[in-house]
Amino acid sequence: MKIDKPGKPIPATPVGEATARSAARGKSAAGAPAAQQPASTSVSLGSTATQLNSISNSMANTPVVDAGKVAEIRKAISEGRFKVNSEVVADKLIETVRELIGGKA
Repeated sequence: MKIDKPGKPIPATPVGEATARSAARGKSAAGAPAAQQPASTSVSLGSTATQLNSISNSMANTPVVDAGKVAEIRKAISEGRFKVNSEVVADKLIETVRELIGGKA
């Protein structure tokens, strides 16, 4: 598994902080008196954020492991029917090591 760097750097000053500071001093960035700020602020998230929240909630309810498949394999092992294909295991192990060291062939 690879972890990529984020596409955009995180801003050093949080968005809106400069405006909040200048409003607190009573002056805008241009030096003019600051406009009246409403008593409360409303935040609205876009449709993408709503979709991501929905996907996150559905994934939280999805089991990570297929318990039925695990039980089936466990039963096959205990009955002596489970066969390991050592060639496939070796190939997958080599592929994983190549990905980890960055030398995909």
